[in-house]
Amino acid sequence: MAAADLIELWRGGLLESVHRGHVVICDSAGVVQAWGDPDAVIFPRSSCKMIQALPLVESGAADAARLTPAHLALACASHQGAADHVARVGGWLAALGLAEPDLRCGVHMPNDRLEAKRLTCSDTAPCQLHNNCSGKHAGFLTLARHLGAGPEYHEIDHPVQQAVLDATEAVTGAPVAGYGIDGCSAPNFATTVAGLARAMAAFANPGTGLRGQAMTRLVQAMVAHPELVAGEGRACTALMRAMGGRVAVKTGAEAVFVAIAPDRGLGIALKVADGGTRGSEAAITALLVRLGLLAADHPVVAQCLTGPLRNWRGTAVAELRQAPGFAA
Repeated sequence: MAAADLIELWRGGLLESVHRGHVVICDSAGVVQAWGDPDAVIFPRSSCKMIQALPLVESGAADAARLTPAHLALACASHQGAADHVARVGGWLAALGLAEPDLRCGVHMPNDRLEAKRLTCSDTAPCQLHNNCSGKHAGFLTLARHLGAGPEYHEIDHPVQQAVLDATEAVTGAPVAGYGIDGCSAPNFATTVAGLARAMAAFANPGTGLRGQAMTRLVQAMVAHPELVAGEGRACTALMRAMGGRVAVKTGAEAVFVAIAPDRGLGIALKVADGGTRGSEAAITALLVRLGLLAADHPVVAQCLTGPLRNWRGTAVAELRQAPGFAA
């Protein structure tokens, strides 16, 4: 099946661009609604960090290390590398008797403007703590230490990644379709859009067993600390705040977005085919409004979907619209 039209860009009364993709909404029984191809195989990228964090919690490693909900939120985070993010991950490693060189996520400049300015103006190089995935990697290190495994926790045959593989197949309900290496050097397991939505529905309907308890703790940590999951100005943080803790959302690179709505028992997964963040943020916002999870008049809806696109002089020059038949 072909990708469906999801979000349109209109300029001067003409259709200029179209974001196409695949969307699946699931409940505990299966697919509720879909657009595009539910069986399209994708890399979930960072949208699956709560799945990658499951072994950390259900193994007992999180409790053994006395991790708090803030730690668990960071384990699920693609953070901005703000000073608070850096300090929290650094403190987490120090409590384990570890340090920044033990990470394997690599270095990039932080996306947080204040921290980037501080580094630039002080002629200080960023470190791995600034990496948006450093919280996830701190979680991997915590699990590796708990398992008595070696330091190269990012390698595909390491017990940490094998535990993530097992968890991924269990919650998506299917064998993975292969793996690629993510930007942070960890394996990223491919699945279908429907499989990712099934996984999010599992988090929304967690049950009372060990895995269900782990799912509940991770979702509760995310909605309690939206500022740690992403950061100021980011869609994930703004959307979770707007929904008052009712829904956890998480983006991933190349325009993947997921949502977990426990009080509705729904999981959502989407992939915009062109890889553009603008399209994925608009599409997830449209779905959340359609499902009654997000108020249509909340300012974040204008930020991600309905507000005008402005040029460098501040003039409104274009607008995003939902494609006919999508989330209407």
